[in-house]
Amino acid sequence: MPRDFLQGVQSEYDVVVIGSGLAGLTCANTLGRAGYSVLLVEQHYKLGGMATWFKRPGGHIFDISLHGFPVGMIKSCRRYWTREIADSIIQLKNIRFDNPMFSLTTTFDREDFTRLLTERFQLEPSTVHEFFDHVRSMNFYDDQATTTRQLFDRFFPGREDVIRLLMEPITYANGSTLEDPALSYGIVFSNFMSKGVFTFEGGTDRLIGLMQKDLVKNGVDPRIRCNAENIMVHRGQVTGVQVNGRMIRTRAVVSNANLKSTILNLVGQEHLDRGFVNETSAVRLNNSSTQVYMALKEDERIDESTGDLLFSSTAPLFRTDALLSRDVTSRTYSFYYPRTRPTGRPRCLVVSSTNANYSDWAGLSSEDYEASKKDLVETTLVAIEKYLPNLRDRLDHVEAATPLTFKHYTRHVHGSSFGTKFEGLAVSRSLPEQVRGLFHAGSVGIIMSGWLGAINYGVIVANGVDAMLSKVETQSSDVANLVTEV
Repeated sequence: MPRDFLQGVQSEYDVVVIGSGLAGLTCANTLGRAGYSVLLVEQHYKLGGMATWFKRPGGHIFDISLHGFPVGMIKSCRRYWTREIADSIIQLKNIRFDNPMFSLTTTFDREDFTRLLTERFQLEPSTVHEFFDHVRSMNFYDDQATTTRQLFDRFFPGREDVIRLLMEPITYANGSTLEDPALSYGIVFSNFMSKGVFTFEGGTDRLIGLMQKDLVKNGVDPRIRCNAENIMVHRGQVTGVQVNGRMIRTRAVVSNANLKSTILNLVGQEHLDRGFVNETSAVRLNNSSTQVYMALKEDERIDESTGDLLFSSTAPLFRTDALLSRDVTSRTYSFYYPRTRPTGRPRCLVVSSTNANYSDWAGLSSEDYEASKKDLVETTLVAIEKYLPNLRDRLDHVEAATPLTFKHYTRHVHGSSFGTKFEGLAVSRSLPEQVRGLFHAGSVGIIMSGWLGAINYGVIVANGVDAMLSKVETQSSDVANLVTEV
């Protein structure tokens, strides 16, 4: 008989969290720590969402999305997770850029960027300081009309080289483009400029393992291979979730699934205002990506002067359409050295990431799809050998992932790497006004950036759930007291 992954699950919980991305995990942990009964259901066979990993023969472990995040992760992980997790966060100090406009290495913090912008790019110090102060003051509830391009034109008119330096890493970090609100760029950039770029020592597998341990300690019931099929609603109130064909009652649901699939599929439009449905339908998805995973042979090493992150491009200018084109001109290389995984086998790994359009891959025949994946691998090997000569002869394993890969494993609409564009945040935040007890926590414009934004949004939503449930309990207590008095 097939295994019952819901075996031992209770018939009712205070909260059911759908999806185990970092927002869902953190929300569940926060609520569990507060004393609520929490069921966390994940359709995949691993927790983590996009923050996950996979193994290949030979001791190779590839992280899907480990590099990199701001220093704020240390504080958030210490406060909402454990000291062990927080103490494992380390800085990446060797960030490289190489393109037709410039080639340089930086620690990627405000001090070093100020030095580069004033000395190498010959900008006035007052302009640089004013720019940094301006983006530092941005908040997610500020004006959304100004685009990132307009922001740059205000401070650095005509300086395409400066735009490239300031923009390329953030596009990698949260999918921002020059056409998006300056807000979605500025908040992320200023967070990185605080202290630089950080990563998790030991890899995503160790991180998620530590998080799962803390979840269980705090009373959360995490379940894999458990697919949430429907969110049950009665008279404008959440009543339960159908999981693997079984109805589980609950007072609150937090969906860490894609915003649009949550609202348009899991809930059902009949429970929502028409205007809200139309607003949801109009929310734009963020782009997806392709990745090429390369593992060196056991005795092969990469000189660490190669860098931790390398933003490489052959395009003459930074342009959104060029970043998403099938004719790849821009690649971000993440280099993993043995120190990245001090407890595992000593291996050197490289992951090449490129932004991509889902539509460029979705319509291919199976034969054309496989041919395109092989071409992606081959062109990547050609490109990277500029930095690592004869790499293909030193490799033990190589493979590629596409937008279809990410859609298959995460069920993100169109394989979106960062959920929706910034306008999705307002829809996500107002969901409880449509259905009482229904919340969403996930990638919606990333109010900070990547992992940090997801974790902090999970906390924000957990606070909202707590406020609602506490109010309900207070009202119930008041009614009980009144009945007793009568």
